[in-house]
Amino acid sequence: MEGVNTVTQVTQTYGSGREGTVPASSLALNRRIYDGGLRVLLWLCAGLTCGLLLFLIGYICYRGVPNLSWEFLTTQESLLRGTMGILPAVCNTVYVVAVTLVIALPLGVGAAVYLTEYAANRRLVSGIEFATETLSGIPSILYALVGYLAFSQAMKLGYSLLAASLTLAMMNLPTIIRTTQESLKTVPQSYREGALGLGSGKWHMIRTVVLPGSIDGIVTGCILAVGRIVGESAVLLYVGGMDSSMNNFFDSLDKFAHSSGATLTVQLYVYAKERAIVEPAFAVAVVLLVLTLVINLAAKVVGKKLRQR
Repeated sequence: MEGVNTVTQVTQTYGSGREGTVPASSLALNRRIYDGGLRVLLWLCAGLTCGLLLFLIGYICYRGVPNLSWEFLTTQESLLRGTMGILPAVCNTVYVVAVTLVIALPLGVGAAVYLTEYAANRRLVSGIEFATETLSGIPSILYALVGYLAFSQAMKLGYSLLAASLTLAMMNLPTIIRTTQESLKTVPQSYREGALGLGSGKWHMIRTVVLPGSIDGIVTGCILAVGRIVGESAVLLYVGGMDSSMNNFFDSLDKFAHSSGATLTVQLYVYAKERAIVEPAFAVAVVLLVLTLVINLAAKVVGKKLRQR
């Protein structure tokens, strides 16, 4: 066949109008070099990101672990006894996370289900989606101001853990709604049509087909919310207060609703800025890392169990 032994050439047109030819083997070599360079660049970016993360975690553990002790974790601060403990801060953090999720998760998941499965006015849905995306980027200090005016003043809750939890629930609702909504959209439409074709009702189809198929997005929204709750300081300083005394959630709900309390982030701020003692601050940072890791792993396990069911 004519042309079998000839070298394949590719015609390229240059910006000046001149035409030249480049062998296909040379073009393939250039592409391999280009792909290899991009791959090295991507691995370098990933390595730098992971290295920075490991450096931060390692440095915090290096400075904080030597300052941890059983007494530090299981006692409360007392000037009379000369003790420095963070047990009230740990309990307050768990209380705030639990109450915030109990309020925000049902509202966020329910709103996402309505917007995805029930809402017929697409213009309204687009407007709500735009509003949630906008609210997700608002600085937390603005939520703190709104929470102070709405919950601390109007509802007369004062500086309390309940007011802080309500403010954090309001702040995390947009994130939960958007992550859940995007996860619901990934469930194939054929699953919905098949369930309805077999005689399933609308809610039964959502409960048995759509929600189990989107559990990953719900768990992701929960993890993002937990990370923002645990790491938040502006809202808690502005609404929750800085009291370091012990609050018993099960003792009196009314008392708890009006009790001020400092979480771990607020306690870290007090140690590092108000008192300028760095060692306990790094110890609190280690406890924050461990607590966040435990809560995220628990959310992953719960999500896995729900998928299996």
